Amino acid sequence: MATKPRSIFEEVSDTQKPVATTGAIDAKSRGARGGIRIWLMILFAMVVVMITVGGLTRLTDSGLSITEWAPLSGSVPPLNAADWDAEFEAYKQIPEYIEQNQGMSLAEFKVIYWWEWGHRQLGRMIGLVWALGFFGFLVARKIPTGWTGRLLLLGGLGGLQGAIGWWMVHSGLQDGMLDVASYRLATHLGLAFVILGFIAWYVFLLGRREADLMQARRAGEAKLFSLSTGLLHFAFLQILLGALVAGIDAGRAFPTWPSMGGGFFPPDPFQLTPVWRNFFEDAGLVQFVHRMSGYLLFLFGIIVWRRARSSPNIQTRFAFNVVLALMTLQMLIGIATVLYSAPVHIAIVHQFTAILLWVALLRGRYLARYPLAQSVRG
Repeated sequence: MATKPRSIFEEVSDTQKPVATTGAIDAKSRGARGGIRIWLMILFAMVVVMITVGGLTRLTDSGLSITEWAPLSGSVPPLNAADWDAEFEAYKQIPEYIEQNQGMSLAEFKVIYWWEWGHRQLGRMIGLVWALGFFGFLVARKIPTGWTGRLLLLGGLGGLQGAIGWWMVHSGLQDGMLDVASYRLATHLGLAFVILGFIAWYVFLLGRREADLMQARRAGEAKLFSLSTGLLHFAFLQILLGALVAGIDAGRAFPTWPSMGGGFFPPDPFQLTPVWRNFFEDAGLVQFVHRMSGYLLFLFGIIVWRRARSSPNIQTRFAFNVVLALMTLQMLIGIATVLYSAPVHIAIVHQFTAILLWVALLRGRYLARYPLAQSVRG
């Protein structure tokens, strides 16, 4: 049937074709991205404090002051003189007191006890904040598509971290042990940085829409992303080596730089048997390996930084400038830590700067993968 011609003065009908909707990806996965991001930021800050307090607990030799693992009842500290006497008597049975702290007063014991109790209590608080946030968003059906597993992973790693913490402490309660086993300390600290890394990465991702991330990835710099991933892994290895140094107080062994005991190598580095024990228990060799790894990490950092200089994105270049600046600062603080025999105030700054560098590396890697939009002029 032929359509009747319309007059040019005829009003167009209000009936129009439906307008195509956009943003289907975000519509399916939006959820409470902003709220979850704020929650993760709170967790991030708490984990940073947790790592710092953990470092102070180690530096003040407080980690063995509580000799049992009581996830629930342990949240209540001693409330009267009898409780304090019981805790102190339990501490007097372990090698650290018998061979190192014999004659310690109750007042001195309380100082190290509060450090360890505070460290454990903070861990409980982190677990509570995670549980409230995760199950709250889950029940409200506000978790974006694809994020439930990621957020559940954080809780699983947190629970594992608590178990590893006790596994670490338990090693220091055995006969002949005055401190926790250094490799267990390295495992504990390493997992803390893994958890912190996941939280930071998720915060970065949730800061932009899924559609924006997909579009940004097309402009990503694969080579720089690969190099920054390698640098991140190398930095993680250096963090583990630093934990080995802290575990046996190797930072106080040779307070000279760049030499060690008057030479390049520390004297008598392989006296323990079997040979592998020296890499965990010989103070000179452990510090030497940490130094050499630090030099190589810094050189690799310069290589990655030079590659980042050719990035067309100004935010990406700036992110790697920050990485190089923090690497330089961390190396200088490390040298000062050695020269002054690892005093508490310098050693904890060294550990805190490692946290800043870790997050800066993650930020640079993220921007290499998902560069921020900019004008033609940058």
